Amino acid sequence: MGDKPHIVSPYQGLAARAFWRSGVAEAAAYPPPDIYRPKFPIARDAPIFTAGSCFAQHVGRVLRENGFAVLDGEPVPRAVPDDLARRYGYRMYSARYGNIYTVRQLRQLLAEAFGEFRPADPVWERDGAFFDALRPGVEPDGLASPELVAEAREHHLAAIRDTLAKSQIFVFTLGLTETWEHGESGTVYPTAPGTIAGRHDPGRYRFRNFRAAGIREDFLSVRERLRAINPEMRFLLTVSPVPLTATAGDQHVLPATVYSKSVLRTVAGELCDDFADIDYFPSYEIISSHAAPREFYDSNLRSVSAMGVGRVMQGFLAAHGGGKDEQPSREQLRTMRELRRARRERMQAEAADDVICEEELLDAFDK
Repeated sequence: MGDKPHIVSPYQGLAARAFWRSGVAEAAAYPPPDIYRPKFPIARDAPIFTAGSCFAQHVGRVLRENGFAVLDGEPVPRAVPDDLARRYGYRMYSARYGNIYTVRQLRQLLAEAFGEFRPADPVWERDGAFFDALRPGVEPDGLASPELVAEAREHHLAAIRDTLAKSQIFVFTLGLTETWEHGESGTVYPTAPGTIAGRHDPGRYRFRNFRAAGIREDFLSVRERLRAINPEMRFLLTVSPVPLTATAGDQHVLPATVYSKSVLRTVAGELCDDFADIDYFPSYEIISSHAAPREFYDSNLRSVSAMGVGRVMQGFLAAHGGGKDEQPSREQLRTMRELRRARRERMQAEAADDVICEEELLDAFDK
């Protein structure tokens, strides 16, 4: 009888990053040095448009601090203090749209900006003041009339159009699958009516929890629109590691959170696999993996700590810090670590308060 054929496993010879022991448990650092390999370089002078859920505020801020060309289509007036500017929605993203928690919200915003969608119930009222229902948090005291709200929104939409025309990179953080919508028109809102302004009417508004297929369809619509503006537009997706503050579904908030993040991660991963112009950065995995230090979250187990944010952006800057394909040198990495350490120490005490997150207002309804 002849010799038995030599069996070779398809796992034989794979890189260290493919195995949990060598890629995570025994890695030299956390996040593991080879956790992210960019599809395309992001040069420091490439105009970047940022949007997404509240964690995306961290991403945009750190990119700006490290010299990337993050666009700001609605700059804050001079002499306005930073804390007041952020309270009114300035410097959070590339325009004053506030947090965009769902991809459907993003799709509708872009359609509205280009005159193809008109939201239902665009103005909400509270105690005699009037709020933009599509971004109720950016004017915390409201405005004096519905007409002023409409005027401000037209200015805002024009700023979005102008800023997108300059963009080359679109960075978006997927945050939630749950939302509230106008039942008849399907208009989605960043907050439930009655949370900041407006009044909840069960006959008018309804809860919706998006599924993967719908989210993918929404993002492909966004991609098509933005590539019509700039055929060279590229997209960097992340998933927010911030859990739900509350769920309006029937599940406990913990499995509701895992469902939401799992759906968003699935969509982001499939889009990254299917399109050369879409990349995915694993901020969600770095923060929420069971390999991550507990200190990556604050004591409420929801807000990402300054340490967590620093580690996430360490992984990004290690890959994109020079704006080139090659990895930064050891000296460059050492310099970036020293800068990040100094920045974290300066920001540690105020990190939780530095992010505007309307969803946290739902805590007030917990009896």
